[in-house]
Amino acid sequence: MPTVNTYPQGAPCWADLQTPDIDAAKKFYAAVFGWRFEDHPTPDGRSYAMAFLGNDVVATIAPQNPMQASGSAAQWNVYLAAEDARSIAGEAVHAGGAVQFGPEEVGDTGVMVFLDAPGGGTTGVWQAGTHRGSGRYNGPGALSWAELLTPEPQAAIGFFQHLFGHDVTEYPQDDGGTYSTLMVDGKEVAGVAPDDGPAGWQIYFGVADLSAAVQAVRDSGGEVLVAPDDSSGEGPATIRDPQGGVLSLIEVAG
Repeated sequence: MPTVNTYPQGAPCWADLQTPDIDAAKKFYAAVFGWRFEDHPTPDGRSYAMAFLGNDVVATIAPQNPMQASGSAAQWNVYLAAEDARSIAGEAVHAGGAVQFGPEEVGDTGVMVFLDAPGGGTTGVWQAGTHRGSGRYNGPGALSWAELLTPEPQAAIGFFQHLFGHDVTEYPQDDGGTYSTLMVDGKEVAGVAPDDGPAGWQIYFGVADLSAAVQAVRDSGGEVLVAPDDSSGEGPATIRDPQGGVLSLIEVAG
């Protein structure tokens, strides 16, 4: 099982879900990923749940911001690791983006920032304190990939390069577009792809058996938005949980 103790700057290190119904989300994701949970209080009297595989923390299920409109769908967020989140936030406007939230110290666990890249697509930034990020990566039940879908891919790529120093690899596509990957130390860590819809991150979690995971989604009240290929069974599959949170599943080695 791929375990991780630290993440280099610019690599996705963490994902969390903000949802209107934490208990329902816990039940759903326990069925799909086999997560167990530990509940923790928030300062405003609510609670959030840390998701574990074995002794490794892999995600958080948290309440929605009270300022969000009633009935808002659940939302998955992804965070890129940063050595200095305040410095990253200070450079965001110069890089063509904006600071949506923070920097904010989250106790002794770390420093959080939310940025908007040019063209949109909210990106979390995490400077690790006692919380280093997901204890597993690219394994069943763990964050395995993330890609930004945006109408302004080149502007977004320039934004991330300015802030994090990513190298970039480009892959021409059959439709004439280009799929780009952000790289850290010679390793591909995230993707950027052109898309005409509202910008946002597509987050991928690994599963050991894609067909079984898709069936668990259906059995637990979720919706399969993009099913695996009928002939090969290959993925990824894109799903929506009962509270509206969208993510993709990809089969990975255990």
